[in-house]
Amino acid sequence: KSDINFLVILSEEGIDALDRAFNKMARWRKRNIATPLFLTEHYIQSSLDVYPLEYLNFQLHYQMVFGKDVLKDLTLDPSLVRLQCERELKGKLLLLRRTFLETEGKARALKSAIRFSLTAFMAIFEGLLFLKGQEPIKDRKQRIQQVCKDFDLDYSVFATLLEIKEEKIKLRDEEILELFKRYLKQVRELAIKVDSMEV
Repeated sequence: KSDINFLVILSEEGIDALDRAFNKMARWRKRNIATPLFLTEHYIQSSLDVYPLEYLNFQLHYQMVFGKDVLKDLTLDPSLVRLQCERELKGKLLLLRRTFLETEGKARALKSAIRFSLTAFMAIFEGLLFLKGQEPIKDRKQRIQQVCKDFDLDYSVFATLLEIKEEKIKLRDEEILELFKRYLKQVRELAIKVDSMEV
């Protein structure tokens, strides 16, 4: 699939006529374009409290193609961003622990889990930078570095995880096992810090 994602804003009447987009979908599928996200302005305004992290992500990475810019002036409540960051971190921690057990310590499975899970943390890290009043950081390595600095985490753990994800480093099986254990510890520590964070 393409890295390009479309957000299409429709009227309340338009959202009830999604079937009119069927022929466009077939063309986009042929070009390997992901199915767009169709929303209404009302849906956005009424779900800022539920998905603040997603809307923050939209705000940081969008480019207007046509029409009214509904993202530019969205106001996100920091307390709700913090709550979602905490929820996401705790959920990811449970998932990482379960995955760790399911891999039975096999290096190949652990590497796959690292590659898959690290992507999810990038969006959470954007939320954490927002809470710390930091400017958005596009470069993943620099973003990780800043979050580790702000939350007193072991940067070497996350830097190595990123190198594995980007296939820039090869570790022995026992090193990957030990790294994953340190990964779990760092995520647990971060979840505790975000839980007690005042915004």
